[in-house]
Amino acid sequence: MCECSAAGGDRPDARVSRRAVIGLGIGVAAAGMTVLAAPASAATLKNGSWCNPALGYFPSGGHYGASRPGGPHAGQDVTNSTGTAVYAAAAGTVVRREWGGGLGGRTGNAIVVAHGGGVYTYYGHLSVYRVALNARVAAGQRIADMGATGNVTGPHLHFEVHSGSLGSTVNPVNHLAARGVDLGGGWSRLDPGAAGATVVVIQRLMNQRGYDLVADGVYGSVSVAAVKKFQAAKGLVADGQVGPATWPKLVYSLNAGANGDHVRALQTALNKRSAGLLVDGDFGSVTTSAVRSFQSVNRLVVDGNAGAITWRALVG
Repeated sequence: MCECSAAGGDRPDARVSRRAVIGLGIGVAAAGMTVLAAPASAATLKNGSWCNPALGYFPSGGHYGASRPGGPHAGQDVTNSTGTAVYAAAAGTVVRREWGGGLGGRTGNAIVVAHGGGVYTYYGHLSVYRVALNARVAAGQRIADMGATGNVTGPHLHFEVHSGSLGSTVNPVNHLAARGVDLGGGWSRLDPGAAGATVVVIQRLMNQRGYDLVADGVYGSVSVAAVKKFQAAKGLVADGQVGPATWPKLVYSLNAGANGDHVRALQTALNKRSAGLLVDGDFGSVTTSAVRSFQSVNRLVVDGNAGAITWRALVG
């Protein structure tokens, strides 16, 4: 797929595993409100500020630190087809939008997003840019499409995390995992104290199940207590973390014609991924079209039904 130099190169050539397939002072649009993400704390980094930038699988030889001519691989490759949506992994500002991101050893169309505190993310080999240079972006906002530009042998996203300064890379899989995100696909993990649109999703799903929560996007003591009660009722560990064990019990399989808080949750999750829906709880033609579009650009089965696989991609 990619024959780049070690600093930013990618050379995925075989599948090794199938992956299921806001940060820093930026408001998140959720259900007609603006919610500020809670800052990371010593207690937890799984605070809803980060999300999965692209769905796909990890190819052989495309992992962080893989041996390459000139030095170890600086990012993680996520393989899917050209046109697959690429999303901002956290809120920030687009500071580079150019060939190789203006960084040595990288090739292809690339975007660099600054998240503050010396943290940057790099998105390489893009086919289409969907945001402008200097644009402010929210976590989960679509910023580009996956492609095969540059020195590659096939389409994929080359994803990097820089910490401390631009040019100082860290393992992006570990960085996202510590923040509750499974790079390439998987259910997210949110701990008590989290904030943002995904918390609104949780609160609305809980309300559909009979809990009377304010959908304010703050995962505080009242919402945590409700989730723990729900977890205990489902035979789960009642720890308050909404993760891979809790999400499948919490979401609904939704079809056109549904109406209620679970549909509002779905619309909120779609809006985090740039759908721009009115959050009215009505799974009508507009929401059906948004679900189908999301499924299409993420290479899921396009049936317009919001089942577990679609939910996992939305909240990941």
